[in-house]
Amino acid sequence: METFKRKTPEEILLSIYKLHRGRLEILIGAVSGSGKTYHMLREGQLLKQQGIDVVICAVTTSQRSETVEQLADLERVPSIHWIKNGIEQKDLNLDVLLERNPEVVLVDAIAHRNRPQARFMTRLEDIQYLLSQGISVITTANIYDLEGVREVASRMTGIEVKETVPANTLSLADEVRLIDVTPETLMSRIATGKFQLSQAETDLVFKRGNLAILRELALRHVAEGVNDSLEKHNDEIGNFGPTGVTEKILVSAQYHWNSSIYVRRGQQIAKRLNGDLSVITFWNPQDKMSREAETFKRSLVKLVKKVNGEFEELPFSSRRGLPNILVKYAMEHRTTRIVLGHSKQTLWQECWQGSIIHDILKKTRNVDVFVIADRAAHEGERILPTKLKGPEESSLYRRLSSEEVEQQIERIKRGQFKVYIGSAPGVGKTYTMLREGNDLERIGTNVTIGLLETHGRKETGAQVGSLGTILRKIIDYRGTRLEEMDTEEIIRQAPDVVLVDELAHTNVPGSKNKKRFEDVIEILNAGISVISTMNVQHLESLNDAVEQITGVRVRETVPDYILHLADEVQLIDVAPQSLQQRIREGKVYALDKVEQSLSNFFKTGNLIALRELALREIADDVDERLESWQRTSSLRGPWRRKEVIYVCVELTAHAESLIRRGFRIAHRLKATWYVTYVQLEDSETKDEDSVRIEALEKLTERLGGHFNILQARRRSHIARVLITQANEHKVTQIIVGQSKLRFIQVIRKGSVVKRLLRAARHVDVLVVARF
Repeated sequence: METFKRKTPEEILLSIYKLHRGRLEILIGAVSGSGKTYHMLREGQLLKQQGIDVVICAVTTSQRSETVEQLADLERVPSIHWIKNGIEQKDLNLDVLLERNPEVVLVDAIAHRNRPQARFMTRLEDIQYLLSQGISVITTANIYDLEGVREVASRMTGIEVKETVPANTLSLADEVRLIDVTPETLMSRIATGKFQLSQAETDLVFKRGNLAILRELALRHVAEGVNDSLEKHNDEIGNFGPTGVTEKILVSAQYHWNSSIYVRRGQQIAKRLNGDLSVITFWNPQDKMSREAETFKRSLVKLVKKVNGEFEELPFSSRRGLPNILVKYAMEHRTTRIVLGHSKQTLWQECWQGSIIHDILKKTRNVDVFVIADRAAHEGERILPTKLKGPEESSLYRRLSSEEVEQQIERIKRGQFKVYIGSAPGVGKTYTMLREGNDLERIGTNVTIGLLETHGRKETGAQVGSLGTILRKIIDYRGTRLEEMDTEEIIRQAPDVVLVDELAHTNVPGSKNKKRFEDVIEILNAGISVISTMNVQHLESLNDAVEQITGVRVRETVPDYILHLADEVQLIDVAPQSLQQRIREGKVYALDKVEQSLSNFFKTGNLIALRELALREIADDVDERLESWQRTSSLRGPWRRKEVIYVCVELTAHAESLIRRGFRIAHRLKATWYVTYVQLEDSETKDEDSVRIEALEKLTERLGGHFNILQARRRSHIARVLITQANEHKVTQIIVGQSKLRFIQVIRKGSVVKRLLRAARHVDVLVVARF
């Protein structure tokens, strides 16, 4: 319908303005040395090869050999040099640039401040002027150059930055690309002399913890921008409701003292899942607010502001209308999880007056409902329990057990493992892997290609260079000769590093290992280092989120522990428009598959959502690693409660989704987690049921959980059996799927979810939506 909508005069004027305005691309990194200038110059070379007029001005290579190589024959427009505090500065020469009038200008450091007599005070203003003259600009920035981020970076790392740009600068760009790099790679570049550091950078920036903090800030900040563009895209095409990428937590509270528990719990969830927090209350305008309620309202508003949430009071006229108002509000604000307190109604009151929670569960679609226990009644808990104790100092002197010694020895012997991860095929993972392989070979490392898939991409194939390749193994399968990676030959030749593409690949039947990642583990255990590639959609726990986003069920997956096993995980980030352009040019797939690709998996909305998913996943991975280094402060905040997660499943198609959801929650909360299936004692177990149970058990164990099978005499006893077991495990959160039973079936069979909610009021219950 958008195609036929008449444009307003303002929209027409804006479109005409954009035709004349240059295009702005910003390459952003965590710190200096992450490769921003290198990638900017490389992009300039590619544009020049396409016949586009490109010049450079005020570009600083810091004499890094790889970056200097990328200058090649790019035309340089002389910059204006001046001295500030004894250090040479470079300003853009606007007059010469306007006279030269190129199509694209490459310029470093968008946060630079110009000399006092310059036409504009800042480089950002210079760039905006060039854009207004129809000249496109590609430029660079560090994450701490942005106001807003600078304050957080300063507080967490002690880094002070004087030259900054406004917080909304990235929103001015037509394209923002994150140049991600791991702290290990940065430290290696320093060790090999690829770039020099000032004393200030050595003392503050280039500490492992600080590098990781800045990297996480960059990943999360770019992810937020991507989410904004995704919501804008969905609004334009008329898609409403949650996107399945960003967590948006909506807390429903009342003007009562226990609302602080709900808001604090909602804040913990939002922080831990890196989501947004909103709090709403309902008030009938016809009722006069009591003095007590006014006091609680002031306290609640103050608390919501303190935890950086959004507060809104919604009017209502009758209690029965509350579920409709709440669900409508949740859908309009793209809520992914509604948080509210357990009901205090008796069974007869629920039947007579109706249950708000049950009505919400009936009306929600694609939204989880998280019901919080009122622990004040059970444990005297008001807001948060005390913080968990960290490891004792004396643990450094504790004698290791024999098992711990074996684990440490295995870790020492094992090769280094690095994974390049992307949001979709074609972003450049294999290209970057090969480039790193060549860099390592140049410094004397023995690097071999174990398995390479170029998919006919010329740019990727050209990066093979002088790297040797181990021939693939031929396997006969049903009369057909198929090829697979020769793991035994790799181990026999024992190179220092082996490059292995497509980590999630399933091997040909008859191979020693079923999956390629199992081959990689075998190679690592032989002491050989591995650099590999994969896409974010291949992570086992994201399988459901990817299907929800793209409509495609990814069959080849990698258990999440493989990513956690990696010593380094680095993101290759590409904006959706750039990836789509690569596809149109035939650089990703054959030209006869372009239209099919762009109209299916590679649609704009899919690529934006997958990009955000990748950014947030790697940001969480960085945070997990920081916590494992016993960092006291976290961007996601400390998790103060010792959690035990309990996932209840049935033999339905939704069971795997619940298990994956349980794993993701447990992993982020550092929790022990269980998966339980309840069998009816009198029911006959069919062969297909046994196969199904075995598959669920394997998935649970693959993700690190504990699988249990319990017995119940009849269906009405299932909830009681689950609660008894949960209490034995001291469970703090139960996860259950939303019921799909029709009204008549609920009357005849009864609802397990309703019985659980009634019996588990001392435990938090997450009811997961069915998509």
